Order: sequence, then C-alpha cells, then structure tokens
Amino acid sequence: MTGDTVVPATMRNEYAADLGLSEAELAADWYTQFDRWFADAVAFRLPEPNAMVVGTADAEGRPSGRTVLLKGYDPEGFVFYTNYGSRKGVEAAANPYASLVFPWFPMQRQVVVAGRIVPVNRTETEAYFASRPRGSQLGAWASSQSRVIPDRAALEESYRAAQERFAGVEPIPAPPGWGGLRVLPESVEFWQGRAGRLHDRLRFRLAGPAGWIVERLAP
Repeated sequence: MTGDTVVPATMRNEYAADLGLSEAELAADWYTQFDRWFADAVAFRLPEPNAMVVGTADAEGRPSGRTVLLKGYDPEGFVFYTNYGSRKGVEAAANPYASLVFPWFPMQRQVVVAGRIVPVNRTETEAYFASRPRGSQLGAWASSQSRVIPDRAALEESYRAAQERFAGVEPIPAPPGWGGLRVLPESVEFWQGRAGRLHDRLRFRLAGPAGWIVERLAP
C-alpha cells in the first residue's frame, strides 16, 4: 500500500488446509450437488446466496456481465428474470448462451455454469411476477432497463405514472416485454479453495450421447 492506494498484487488470502472436494464426495449429478451446496450457502447465512454473475455476449461476441438473483433451479436449469429489452435480454436473444458464477467466497467455494439460454414460458413468468412485492411489480413497468434516461427524476416520474395506471388494480400483470430466462447447463463446475492455490475443481460436462461425465480440472 502506498499512501491511500491499495496494491492488488499484495493482497492475499490463504485458503483453509482442511477443506476439499473429492470425487467420492461428489453427488451423482450436478443438480443434487448444487442443491447441497446451495443449502450450505443459505445455512452459512451468506448475504444473498442466490446472487450470481451472469455473463452474456452480443452477436459479435463482445461480452458483458452483471449480478442478478437466481429465482429458481431444477434438473433442467437455472432461472432468472429480466426486461427482455435490457442488455442481457437483447444479447440472450442474439447469442443464446450464458455463463453463471456463484461467488460464495466466504465459504471458499464457487459454482461456474455454462449453457444455452431459452425463454421461460409465459405461465411461469406470470406466476413468479405475481409473487413479487407490489413495489417491484411497479418498478418493472416503470423501468426501460438498460436504456439511457436523462436523470433520476425521469425514472421517478415513470414510477409515479405506473402507480397511477395500476391504482386499484390487483393483481398487476407482468409487462409484455418482461420475463424469465432459463440457462440449460452444458457444464457445471464445483470449485473448492485449497491451501497453496491447489484448488479442487470438479466439473460435470454434457458429452453428447454419452451423457454427463465428471472431470477434474487443474487449478
């Protein structure tokens, strides 16, 4: 550190020596293993354990990333919701592949997912939208996500207009351009920090007709 400047190269956190992930401990499928680790993250009381970094790319392959909240998972894949006109929504339509990273650093764990994106059906979208707090429902109508706006006041005015539009309306319907995206995994990697940076990385990978296989990756 020089003055108030933090030098990233000097920052180091050694991982615990007694942690690990062996093939013998791994569940038989990625869904069961993720379900175990997600339950661990919740029990660990991580702040927003369902937060994940979603990476997408446009039609030219230029990537972008952002943190969103996982809103569902099952053996088919991982679901999150967005305005389809947002940057991630537009990129998902143009280049329907994504990566997900669950950064559970206090537990010295990560889960890294890669796969194809498909839209969630409208019935599922509407059921989830109905479960959201009213303020969040109004916010979905008020915000043209990722679009340039002149200032904060314009956003707040749009929110007031949504309040007026839906005054006395119950339930508020989901906006037509808003809905879910499901990532259908082609690989799911479970990363466990180890001492000396000799981390354990075990990956479930969909290998065509052979189905899912497990591979150990060098750290």
